[in-house]
Amino acid sequence: LEFITANGPAGVREIVSLGLPVFADVKFHDIPNTVAGAAREIARLGVALFNVHASGGEAMLRAAKEAAASVDRAVQVIAVTVLTSLTDDDLQVVGQVPPAQSQVERLAKLTRDCGLDGVVCSPQEIGLVRRIGGDKFLIVTPGVRPAGADLADQRRVATPESALLSGADILVIGRPITAAADPAQAAAEVAA
Repeated sequence: LEFITANGPAGVREIVSLGLPVFADVKFHDIPNTVAGAAREIARLGVALFNVHASGGEAMLRAAKEAAASVDRAVQVIAVTVLTSLTDDDLQVVGQVPPAQSQVERLAKLTRDCGLDGVVCSPQEIGLVRRIGGDKFLIVTPGVRPAGADLADQRRVATPESALLSGADILVIGRPITAAADPAQAAAEVAA
C-alpha cells in the first residue's frame, strides 16, 4: 500500500514488467460499486493478486471478484479477515465480537461462499482457515516474524517456519526485511 501510494499505477506497471507475480496489498473496503471500479483498475495494471476487506460484506466481495474477472480471469482476489495488529480487546472496542478466531472463521466462510480465491489471516488461524477453504483456498499470512525479531505493532504472530508448517501459502514479511540495514541479507536469513 505504501509503494502504490508513493509510486501510483506507473510504479505498479514497472514492477509487473519485471515478469514476477505482483501482490497488490490494497485492502479495498468501500461500497460494492466503488470496490468494483477499483478492482477493475488494479486488475488492468497486471497484478496477479490483490485483496479487499472481508468485512465489506457479500455484495462487495462478489463485486470485487466479478470486476477483476471481467479484466483478467487469472487475477486472484483474496479477503483480509482480521488484521494481525488487532487483539481481542481491540475487536471489542470497534464493536466486533471477540475472539479474533471466531471473526476469522465467519469471514473466511463468507469469503469462500462468495467465490474468492482465499484470505489473509494471522498465523494462528491458518489451520482453521485451511479446514474451511480446503487445499486450493489461498492463505496469505502476515504477522510473520523471525525468532527474536521486534514484533512492533504485530500481535498475532509466528515465525516463518511455523507459519509454513501450519499450511500458509504465502508469507508476508515486511519490516524484518525492509527495515534491516541489509535487506537482501535479512531476506536470505529468513529464507534459510
